[in-house]
Amino acid sequence: MHLLTVENISKEAEGRTLVKEVSFPIDAFKKVALMGETGSGKSTVMKMVAGLVQPSSGNVFFEGLRIKGPDEVLLPGHEAIAYLSQHFELRNNYRVHELLEMANKMEDEEAAGIYLICRINHLLDRKVHQLSGGERQRIALARLLVGKPRLLLLDEPFTNLDLFNNKIINDVIYQVCNKMAITCVLVSHDPAEVLSWADELLIMKHGQLVFQGSPKEAYARPQDEYIAGLLGEYNLISPAQKTLYKHFGIAGKEETIFIRPEKMGIGTDPKKGIPGSVIEVKFLGAHHGLLVKTSEMDLIVYTETALDINDKVYVFSKTV
Repeated sequence: MHLLTVENISKEAEGRTLVKEVSFPIDAFKKVALMGETGSGKSTVMKMVAGLVQPSSGNVFFEGLRIKGPDEVLLPGHEAIAYLSQHFELRNNYRVHELLEMANKMEDEEAAGIYLICRINHLLDRKVHQLSGGERQRIALARLLVGKPRLLLLDEPFTNLDLFNNKIINDVIYQVCNKMAITCVLVSHDPAEVLSWADELLIMKHGQLVFQGSPKEAYARPQDEYIAGLLGEYNLISPAQKTLYKHFGIAGKEETIFIRPEKMGIGTDPKKGIPGSVIEVKFLGAHHGLLVKTSEMDLIVYTETALDINDKVYVFSKTV
């Protein structure tokens, strides 16, 4: 039996369809990422799973039992499901340890382990108004975890954090999911976070689920341009680009393909590549991003080699 089963849930509000007939299962202890453009229905799905929003139709089952929505219970939410929104709140005029003690269902030693993972030991005596945004985020997460949830829903936890605090909360979530017996669903717009973390990826578009599978599959072989774009830069090559189609070893096929920039290479051998001219160079830290003009289309290429505008190169696909 799956830990969570979502069956044909839909949500309508003010004459608009926010979510339409979404279904998916989640197994215990999996790390699942949920992606999609703004307004695609991700947060609404998360809130229906958490029991905080009533589905217009369909059902959500947790450990085989249907989750009741707020129209059916006095206090919305499920005791075994923790939901952390990007708009979380912590009560002011309390010390951190007081907030944690109110939510705690663990033994002292077990709770101390959570505080260590969340890196908040040094913050326990502070008042909420003395905390930074990143500190508040980690305390909000710890407050949920000491309640001993079996499913953790994280709705864009990295929003509005600087790079330093983003990395900290990223590391904390990674440790939480790997050291605790907990299943986690993460909503994020950052491909780097999703690809390195998730066991499974769900993608939504216009309120519907359009992909469920491995992050590697979605990245390397996206089924359409929408999915390709969510996960990073890409080169879209259609049968209309006959020279590129033939050179990249895909002659005879009649389908659009996607090649990621890191799967493109540059060289000086005319026999190995398509001739082109560098028209744009971006320094991206670990590599350079080049835009190379060819006779049929401009290609994005990632390379460690630093080149100049107007340099003549030959572009080839490393996948061939």
